[in-house]
Amino acid sequence: MKKLILTSALALGTATMFTAPSFAETYFPIIAKGFSHQFWQAVKAGAEEAAKANGVTITFEGPETEAQIDKQTDILNAAIAKKPQGLGFAALDSQAQVPALQKAADAGIPIVAFDSGVESDLPLTTCTTDNVNAAGAAADKLAEAIGGEGKIAAEIHDQTSATGIGRRDGFLNRIKEKYPKIEVVDVQYANDALKAADDIKAMLQANPDIKAIFASNEGAAIGLAVAIKETKSKIVGVGYDSGKTQKDAIMEGVLIGSITQNPVGIGKCVVDSLSKALKGEKLEKVIDTGYYWYDKTNMTDPKIAAVLYD
Repeated sequence: MKKLILTSALALGTATMFTAPSFAETYFPIIAKGFSHQFWQAVKAGAEEAAKANGVTITFEGPETEAQIDKQTDILNAAIAKKPQGLGFAALDSQAQVPALQKAADAGIPIVAFDSGVESDLPLTTCTTDNVNAAGAAADKLAEAIGGEGKIAAEIHDQTSATGIGRRDGFLNRIKEKYPKIEVVDVQYANDALKAADDIKAMLQANPDIKAIFASNEGAAIGLAVAIKETKSKIVGVGYDSGKTQKDAIMEGVLIGSITQNPVGIGKCVVDSLSKALKGEKLEKVIDTGYYWYDKTNMTDPKIAAVLYD
C-alpha cells in the first residue's frame, strides 16, 4: 500500500498523517482537536497500539491548532467522504460539528467520540476523562494550598469544547460549593502558552492579591508557569495534563501539581471501541479513562508515571 506522508513541524511535536488505505482494509480515521500539544501525540500512540492489536488501519489527523474549528470540520467531511468503516472524533465545538457527524451516521459509519464529545446521541460512546470531577479535584488541591481563603483566578483553554466547559464548570462549581471564603476574581481563555502567559500577567497586575491560579490544559499550564517565573510571583499554580515543560515546572516548585489524564488509554479506547462496534458488541455510552493528581512527591509512582508524557 502506497502511503503519502505529510509531516508538519509544530510547537511541541510532529504530526504525521497518511492518505486513506484501500477499501479492502478496515480503516478508521481518528480526528483529534489539534497537534499543538504533546497530549495528542500520546493519544496517537495509544490509537496506533490498539490498531495493531485489532488488525485495523488508522489515520490520525487534525488541525494545526485547537482554534481552527472550520479546518477540523473540513478534515471531518473529507474523512467521511472516504467511506471508512468507523470514525473517531474529538470535537472542537460540541454543537457546530453535529451536522457533519450526522452525515457519517446517515452513511452507516459508527462514530466514537473522544476527549471532547458532542451534544448529540450520534456517537456510540465517548472515551473521555471525567473532566468535571477532575477539575473539582484540582480545585480541592488549590484550596488546600491557600488555606481555604483568598482571591483566585482561572485560565481555561476554550469556551466551546466539552473539555473546556467541563473543566471550567467543574473547577468553579467546586470552589463555590465548598469554599465560601475563596473569591474568583477573573476567568480568561487561552489555548496556547503565549496568550495564556499574557493573560495571567495581566490578571496579576490587575489583582496583585491573587493567591492562586488554575490552568485547564497543557498550553494554559505552560503559560501559567511562564508568567509565574517572569513576574517572580509567589502564587500557587495548579495545572492540567502533562508534558515535559509542565513536569519540569512542578519539580522546580513553580506549579504545585497538576491533574493528568490517561491519553494513551484514550487512544486505545477509541480504536478498541470502533473494533467492538463492527463486531456488534454493545458499548457503554461513556467510557471513563481516568485521571490522577500528581506532584513532585508521586511523579515516579509507577501508576502515575505510566500516564505522564513528555
